[in-house]
Amino acid sequence: MSEQNPAGDIEHIDFDDNRLVAGLSGEHDAHLSILEDSLGVRIDPRGNHFAVTGPPSARARAIAALSSLYDRLERGQHVGVGEVRAAAKLSDAPEAVKAVTPSIKTPKRLISARTPNQAAYMAALDGHDLTFGVGPAGTGKTYLAVAHAVGMLLSGQVERVILSRPALEAGERIGFLPGEMKEKLDPYMRPLYDALHDMMHTDYVERRIAAGDIEIAPIAFMRGRTLTRAAVILDEAQNATPAQMKMFLTRLGEGAHMAITGDPSQTDLPAGEMSGLADALGVLSGVKGVAEVRFQAGDVVRHPLVSRIIKAYDRRAEHRPPHTKP
Repeated sequence: MSEQNPAGDIEHIDFDDNRLVAGLSGEHDAHLSILEDSLGVRIDPRGNHFAVTGPPSARARAIAALSSLYDRLERGQHVGVGEVRAAAKLSDAPEAVKAVTPSIKTPKRLISARTPNQAAYMAALDGHDLTFGVGPAGTGKTYLAVAHAVGMLLSGQVERVILSRPALEAGERIGFLPGEMKEKLDPYMRPLYDALHDMMHTDYVERRIAAGDIEIAPIAFMRGRTLTRAAVILDEAQNATPAQMKMFLTRLGEGAHMAITGDPSQTDLPAGEMSGLADALGVLSGVKGVAEVRFQAGDVVRHPLVSRIIKAYDRRAEHRPPHTKP
């Protein structure tokens, strides 16, 4: 329960369970420090009583963040640095978004939206057969798409998960790779394996791969197929050509759901070649059944410095004269 000071610059909130307050504050009040830095307030804890000082809007966001984190603790859910940063970002979301912030339970963790755009993305994945997640690195585009696919597989909504990427080197020429086909392709697919292993136990993932329930393959392997009753993801789609993108999109079969993720500004295609992701976003704009969610630097959920790095590069791009190479 919160109470506003007549002076107008302090608001108070109390929590019932002293055992949970320690988890709310974090070790040496580290969680409170994150909220203070993120929201521009001062939080003074006194047992289960918190005094929040700052501008009215910032105080309201801090109170909302503290309340949402305490609610997580009451439900027995983990609260760490990532959850605290997420609460700070979501504190400015409309009440309707905060009220329906979705989550996906996997064998190893509960995965929840950490920004308003992530919440919109998860809702789009639930409500559309084809969803584009577009934006910079670290915004959770691929991770949430994989989580959604895993959730559908485990609940029986789909029979297979198919994860794909263009097998294109990111600005490097690493030459000949020894070994069998799988060994050659695995380095390109590693981020997808990492996401799966973060959600499910390794032996379980390997069994499902061996059974064909989970397939990880480059986009070239999709030609000629019809993907039915499957959750299908194309990651790093900015590195697909328009022809590859059209081919991949038209693989969509009965009972299938498809997510396309990528960042049009980070294509590794040869100079002058159009990205299939950018092309598809233009062609399919407004098509019924297709959703598009765009992420910004503020949606980055990696180290906070990543968001500042992206914003710095964006500022430079805005001031670069036209037709100037990076």
